[in-house]
Amino acid sequence: MSLELVASDIVKKYEIGHVLDECSFSFRESGLYVLTGPNGSGKSTFLRICALLEEPDRGDVRFYRNGILLEKDISLRRSITLLLPKIGVFNTTVFKNVAYGLKIRGLQRDEIGERVAQALDFVGLAGKTYQKAPPLSSGETQRLGIARALAIEPEIFFLDEPTASIDHKNTGIVEDILLKLKKAEKTIVIMTTHDMAQAERLADRLLVMQDGRISERSS
Repeated sequence: MSLELVASDIVKKYEIGHVLDECSFSFRESGLYVLTGPNGSGKSTFLRICALLEEPDRGDVRFYRNGILLEKDISLRRSITLLLPKIGVFNTTVFKNVAYGLKIRGLQRDEIGERVAQALDFVGLAGKTYQKAPPLSSGETQRLGIARALAIEPEIFFLDEPTASIDHKNTGIVEDILLKLKKAEKTIVIMTTHDMAQAERLADRLLVMQDGRISERSS
């Protein structure tokens, strides 16, 4: 059974005031959840807390498998990943950029090669496998980040504003990748966007952040 994520009564406060105010939501089924709302509404903060990169002031994030609460250990952390709006790349080939996370997980060479090839094909970068990564365009770099995440086969994949810094053409390519990913029905994908039209195009479940809390709308 797939991983489940339950965020309960999350509170996060900065100097400007409450960003998240008893924010709760359960992600129990595979599919594409899109969280929208204006800039500064707390979307990114919520994602970082759910991805175990930031601690809430109050409340908790819990992960379950088969109804059993999981420890927040290295095994769990390797089952989730967060893609930031701007992708950092290593000064090496596209292949080695995608392979890096697999090598540190101790995978064998043949499996690494297979996973990298599949991920790059999925995002349309198979033709650039052995090119250097730094000269890639911003759109290609974003797709490289997605490939790097997909290669580790996350059970929960967080994407924070994945099209915010790329042009219209590459936005369409990334959206197509996300639509393919949700059709696979294997992964919980949770992304943020301030673009309501994009949210409505992509979402299986459309979530809105308002006043520090999440509500669900019909997509």
